[in-house]
Amino acid sequence: MTGEIKDFAMKKLLNLMIAVSLSSLAYAEFSTWTNKEGKAIELDLISVSQKDGDYHGDFKMRDGRAVMIKASTLSETDAKRLAEWKPAGDAVAATAGPSSVFDKILDGDLLKLDGKSLKSYKDGKKPKKYYVFYYTASWCPPCQKFTPSLVDFYNKNKNDDFEVILITSDEGEKAMEEYAEEKKMPWPQLKLSKVDNFKKEFKHPGKGIPNLVITDLQGKIIKSSYEGETYIGPRAVMSHLETLLK
Repeated sequence: MTGEIKDFAMKKLLNLMIAVSLSSLAYAEFSTWTNKEGKAIELDLISVSQKDGDYHGDFKMRDGRAVMIKASTLSETDAKRLAEWKPAGDAVAATAGPSSVFDKILDGDLLKLDGKSLKSYKDGKKPKKYYVFYYTASWCPPCQKFTPSLVDFYNKNKNDDFEVILITSDEGEKAMEEYAEEKKMPWPQLKLSKVDNFKKEFKHPGKGIPNLVITDLQGKIIKSSYEGETYIGPRAVMSHLETLLK
């Protein structure tokens, strides 16, 4: 009888250890890393060291195994990412910027395209002057038509003065993710679970989409796709943003 009790206790302990291990993996910050041959894998970067003129990254795989990868074996983009990596404490300092009325609802609740998936986005710099909120959805034909123009504008003009934040009208995270991947969206977007709260707190003009809204850091609207009840469209707002950035 005593042996059976010991066996039962041991099984419970093992199950607890497995659960803790899986839980820690679930909260790890996995992202996609690609080597020079174009092969990609999802890894959690733990630390970076420098040896013999090369950067060495200590990673954790999803099954818990540890692996070391040299920057010289990675794609040019990921080699640079490895060289510029900072520990979590330094990352927080790097994101520091002017405070805004949006910090409370945006901080810790943004996603950004990483490979083909939307991942938690916590290391971006806050804008110095403007937030540009893009109300859109994958099911909206005018949005599908306009979005590539905004992607092109963002890639050509992005600087520290502004940031685009997507506010979705999609009903599911899968649709959000597929839309972001299809259009190669370079900006962050608010988590679906936070969208209703955002819309209630910040009542931006208009209900139709696509809708682009420029605000200052205090939330004052500078330009919107709506002028009163009149819809002027997002292109006029994008053009105004270009003027502000000059």
